[in-house]
Amino acid sequence: MATLIDGKLTSSQIKSEIAIRVAEIKAEGGKTPHLAAILVGSDGASQTYVNAKVKACGECGFESTLVRLEDDVSEEELLKVVADINENPDIDGLIVQLPLPKHISVEKVTDKIKPEKDVDGFTPANVGRMALNWPAYVAATPYGIIELLKRYNIETSGKHCVVIGRSHIVGSPMSILMARNGYPGNATVTLTHSRTANLPEIAKTADILIVALGKPHFVTADMVKPGAVVIDVGIHRIEDASKKSGFKLVGDVKFDEVSEIASAITPVPGGVGPMTIASLLYNTLLSAEKKVYG
Repeated sequence: MATLIDGKLTSSQIKSEIAIRVAEIKAEGGKTPHLAAILVGSDGASQTYVNAKVKACGECGFESTLVRLEDDVSEEELLKVVADINENPDIDGLIVQLPLPKHISVEKVTDKIKPEKDVDGFTPANVGRMALNWPAYVAATPYGIIELLKRYNIETSGKHCVVIGRSHIVGSPMSILMARNGYPGNATVTLTHSRTANLPEIAKTADILIVALGKPHFVTADMVKPGAVVIDVGIHRIEDASKKSGFKLVGDVKFDEVSEIASAITPVPGGVGPMTIASLLYNTLLSAEKKVYG
């Protein structure tokens, strides 16, 4: 059986470390970190995610502000809210919960966020700085994966890392981070996606397999090299009559069979997911302490 890479436990440890640092800052008379979140509309999943982020702020001693806007808010109005938060010196980090209504351009909104407050790590400035290995806010999910690899002492130097999925939020930044000079990093990286020919064969060459394709149970045991480390970024709700709720959460990886041959694997739920919020809080702390942009 593979070693379980426990994101829930690791995220709790990180939040405890952040809370200790925040207590020190307050004791020294410094500024309390402050995260603002903008939620547009009433999507149930988005509300759940934002509420979890606000709750985590409280656990770490942060201040938080939640701005709720209606589904029919205009793009201009939303951009004005972003601009106001940009200019508020008390707020250190700003996130705009995705997805946004179809009449609003995600690119325009993202580009409007000041890089210094972009604790999601999505702006062109932060993506570019990350690619150059300059100080930057790294996108929360990739950063969470990097932290898991580090805390579980998983060797990456010289290893072949295959990333399945090329999204701007996970796959693309993940491929850059794993190839950078440092630890975790120094891997030889193959970035694959839905159009990749011979994807199962390529996946099976991976020492480290990072799966962020968005398809439930896509990766099966015959696609995994024995002894590989498998990081499952996917999360899906599928029907399960044996559960009281009538459904269960699964990842992009067929956990039951892959865990039999992998050396280490993240579960779903409880793997990468909790690390995303922990990383977001860490970026906000960096912003409050002016450790990225000075």
